[in-house]
Parts: sequence; C-alpha cells; structure tokens
Amino acid sequence: MQDIVAKLMLSRQSIRAGIFRRIVKTLKLFPYETRLEYGAIERPHYGYCVLQAARLAERLGHKAISVIEFGVAGGNGLYNLEMHAAEVTKLTGIEIQIYGFDTGSGLPAVLDYRDLPYHWKPGFFKMDVEKLKARLSTSTLVIGNVADTIQSFVEKYKPAPIGALFMDLDYYSSTKQAFALFDAHRASLLPRAFMYFDDIAGDEIALFNEYTGVRLAIQEFNAAHAEQKICKTTYLGRGPTQEMWHDDIYIYHDFSSVDYCKFVAASNQQLPLNFNKL
Repeated sequence: MQDIVAKLMLSRQSIRAGIFRRIVKTLKLFPYETRLEYGAIERPHYGYCVLQAARLAERLGHKAISVIEFGVAGGNGLYNLEMHAAEVTKLTGIEIQIYGFDTGSGLPAVLDYRDLPYHWKPGFFKMDVEKLKARLSTSTLVIGNVADTIQSFVEKYKPAPIGALFMDLDYYSSTKQAFALFDAHRASLLPRAFMYFDDIAGDEIALFNEYTGVRLAIQEFNAAHAEQKICKTTYLGRGPTQEMWHDDIYIYHDFSSVDYCKFVAASNQQLPLNFNKL
C-alpha cells in the first residue's frame, strides 16, 4: 500500500512539473535559470553542464572556460550550445569558448564488435562543413580524426580551462580516443569537469552495456587511471523534475589537480542551536 501511495505522489509531482514546464516554455517570460531548471528549454543538459562549469570556474578565480562537443554531426547541438553559452555568460560573467570535434565526413570505419556495428554504420552523421561554419557565431570547428586532432589541440588553439564536455562519438573506439584529452592536456582541465554522454541509455536495438560502446570506454578509463575518474552523478534526481538526461551526466575528477582541494563551498555553514523549535 505504501508503495502505491508513493507512486501516486510521484506521479502527481511529475504531472504538476510537466504542466509548469509547458507554461514556462510557452510564455518564454521566465529567466534562463528557471527555464533550465524545469527543462523548459532546448537541450537543458547542455545548459546545465555549461552553467555548473562556469560557476566552478568563477569560484576558482578563472575568467573564462572552454566547452567541447565531441561528435558535431549536422551541427544543431553546437548551434544550440552557443545560445546556452551566451546565457551563462550573462549570468556569471565567465567567457565561454566552444570547440566542436568531428571528422566532417561521418562515422569512420568500425573497429570491432565494441563499436556496435549492428547499430551504427560508417558514414552516418555527415556534416556540411561550410554551411555549418556560416551558421555558427562563436564556435570553432576542429575537423579531422579525433585521434589526431586531440594531440595538438591545446598547442594549436590555446583554450581556456576546459570545464564541460559533450560526448557524442557513438563508437567505443572514438570515445576512447577522445579520452586521450585527459592525459595529453590534463593541466588544461578544471579539477572537476561536467560531462554529458549521449549513448549511455539506448533502446531495444542499441542495447548499450558495460562491455561495448561508451560504457566500456568509461569503465576502461577508470580502471587505467588511479587519480582521474569519470563518475556518474548522484544528486540530479532530487530536483523538481525527473529528466531522462539526468542519467547521462557524469563528472570528470582529477584528484591530483592543484585546485582539486581548493574550498569552493559556502563560507558560512554553521548551524545555530534553536531550542524554541525542538
């Protein structure tokens, strides 16, 4: 009986949140943070990662950050990311540089079963490079195989500290190649960086799991690195709404970063005794 009551309460909360979200999205009168909190905005997961990275950077004393999308495809995500970046800059004053990594020619050849050839095909998600460049305002495209472009990225572009990464490379092999960023350019990352993975939860065709695809790449990275970990979030489900993308947010931690232990929480957390309320 208790389980039934709990489910009914959660259902009512979800319905109320859904109604409020539609109102917020339709009227477009609410501030960016409210629209983001209730998912009443396109790709709220992009905004969440960028905003949280900017807030961390501000507490650490940085004036700017970089955010990266791995797997740009047609470019709709990167275009949307520019909107979120502009809104976050208005809120925080933190300058945001955007970089998009892609082959430009679609998915490369599969490596083996770990790249899920039953779900992906080489050539999927081709980009019209010139058309996309004409549409973008502030983003920089990094075109080429990620295994090659990632190595010279910092030297060539000199990005601000990297605070958010959006992973949509589909393959196990390409995702693992992108993770080379954490070794080659470790000093260029914030001590904690917000990450969104597009291919964590799939359907009955994709059947993503810990032994193939993106999940395997994460598992192997964590096993190979003692002081760097990619960890799933544990707190997003406590917000006013329950969103599918909550399960796709991870945090990169570098425990040995010089800034990892720098205090960034509220400075006054003392709780006074109040016997009148006991």
